Amino acid sequence: MEMTTAENILNVTLLEPKLKHPTIFARFDELAEGESLTIHNDHDPKPLYYQLLGERGNVFTWEYQEEGPEWWIVKIAKRKTGEDDETIGEIATKDLRKVEVFKKFGLDFCCGGKKTVKEACAEKGIDVTKVEQALQAADTNYTARPVPYNDWTLDFLADYIVQTHHNYVRKTLPDLLTYAEKVKTVHSPQHPELVEINELIGAVNVEMTTHMVKEEKVLFPYIKLLVTNENGSQPKAEGPFSSVQEPINLMEMEHELVGNNMGEIRKLTKDYSLPADACASYSLLYKMLQEFEEDLHLHIHLENNILFPKALQLEKK
Repeated sequence: MEMTTAENILNVTLLEPKLKHPTIFARFDELAEGESLTIHNDHDPKPLYYQLLGERGNVFTWEYQEEGPEWWIVKIAKRKTGEDDETIGEIATKDLRKVEVFKKFGLDFCCGGKKTVKEACAEKGIDVTKVEQALQAADTNYTARPVPYNDWTLDFLADYIVQTHHNYVRKTLPDLLTYAEKVKTVHSPQHPELVEINELIGAVNVEMTTHMVKEEKVLFPYIKLLVTNENGSQPKAEGPFSSVQEPINLMEMEHELVGNNMGEIRKLTKDYSLPADACASYSLLYKMLQEFEEDLHLHIHLENNILFPKALQLEKK
């Protein structure tokens, strides 16, 4: 008989200390897929999360329903078979509002978008329960309707990326190069990290300039060809690749390279924190770098997590 919600509440404070975790595990093991157990405790049961994850694996969801000061109430549900954790990229694709959560915790949702939240948090030593809690809270935050990138046709999305992000990069990089050189010349004796920052911006310039040409001249036209062939409005044409996977692999490698360089710049600038002796040019450089990085994250997200996977799906048809 399926347990009701009322029957499946466990007040942990009524148990002897040595019986608490064994009892919770026994009750969890009795759950059918899709059923849940709600535990009540007088302190945060976070250690239980990690013990459950270690001993049972990623087969449950964990949702705080109350967090003190008197009671901590957590709903633990058993996943259905085949119901795996979404990747960070998939979460961002479905709801761009959750990108702010990933930014807050320093989780890479573009180049690192193929990892689950648990995997990414484990790598960085971040408390995964806090991240998952923030993601759940984002569901209830009513903000402006997100741009529906995931609903667009691939040819439209490719054009949007070029017109919005590629054009932004081409417009911004010359100014970044100019101000990076200027600030380095004046301030590097007191701030030697500016020498490496200047070199990294130069590398980003070379990487992005050649990268965007490859996309605009080769990959994006091929993706548009896939769309045309799928629509059947014209006779089917052959593309220059045996599979779109080949150029996608290269583009993703280049994304990771430029993403790593921007991440190194963020470290060297201490998250774009200006020193006390920063002049107006110094301040402008850091502001431009921060804006450039934010645009790059969305730029890469649209390609790695939406355009590329959908192009692969379309090609398989």
